[in-house]
Amino acid sequence: MQHSAFLPNASLYLGPQGEPALSRTGFILLSIIMAVFTGPAIVLNATVIIVSLMHKQLRQPLNYALVNMAVADLGTAMTGGVLSVINNAQGYFSLGRTGCVLEGFAVSLFGITSLCTVALIAVERMFVVCKPLGQITFQRNHAVGGIAASWLWSLTWNLPPLFGWGRYELEGVGTSCAPDWHNRDPHNVSYILAYFAVCFAVPFFIILASYTKLLWTLHQVSKMTCVEGGAVAKAEMKVASMVILMVLTFLISWLPYAALAMLVVYSPDTEIHPLVGTVPVYLAKSSTVYNPIIYIYLNKQAPCYGGDNLLIENQYVGEALVRGPTESSALFCSTQNQQQLVARSVAVA
Repeated sequence: MQHSAFLPNASLYLGPQGEPALSRTGFILLSIIMAVFTGPAIVLNATVIIVSLMHKQLRQPLNYALVNMAVADLGTAMTGGVLSVINNAQGYFSLGRTGCVLEGFAVSLFGITSLCTVALIAVERMFVVCKPLGQITFQRNHAVGGIAASWLWSLTWNLPPLFGWGRYELEGVGTSCAPDWHNRDPHNVSYILAYFAVCFAVPFFIILASYTKLLWTLHQVSKMTCVEGGAVAKAEMKVASMVILMVLTFLISWLPYAALAMLVVYSPDTEIHPLVGTVPVYLAKSSTVYNPIIYIYLNKQAPCYGGDNLLIENQYVGEALVRGPTESSALFCSTQNQQQLVARSVAVA
């Protein structure tokens, strides 16, 4: 027998009078808001994928992660986004228990893969700039390995609810599904805590560590006074601004969702209005729009292809940055290399 939450006109969250969490108008507004995010997300990410396939020169190792992120974000938009628009328009979740599990798994798989890819991009940029492995250069096998790891990591931590550790359940106003944050069963709580640690805390730490190392390296370079006009210092500021933007959008998209989950786990008696619980869900899904804009379309060093001015390519940083401060000194003092160095320094972000 199906749970009432999966029957027409029923919701997992019921008001004090037994009414749905939102009015009909409220559900329609949520549907419109989700459509505003989902439409551009599908267009932007599909464009990134198509243009990358059309232009061979864009299929460089450092671009693989960007395309992978576009694939994951497109998957999130096509599953979680489109279904949220439809279900909110109807005012209830209409796909039944099986549909809830499948939607929860798919959205979580794509979402965590995208989140891990953001961390992967940070590591790749740090790798190229800081050369932590000496003279080993970033190659195709490194890029493919990183992408495979992001999918494997996400799959590993989103499969358990299908086999009894944790479960997928309706969330927010009852029109979408996700890991069940509300179930107080110790078995489920252990999964949620592990999920939070490895799917949010670990990627966030990697992002912070990688960009901190990258900015520190660029700062060391900027202290070399032989570069006229403070060109590298200006590049440092531009890179720092982009890094701050990336970290902030990551936090805006994912921190409220993670914080709400931890609040529910550690303080189960706290009453949270379904609409309040829905806001973090939509913020997380909104990353499917922010990601292509920030990581691809704001890349001022990327060339334009076709009549649509599609900014795609992510350039390698200059030789001076990857050689380290000592060996780079002579290169920085070469006037003919300054302009190219500064341009590539900005492109790393």
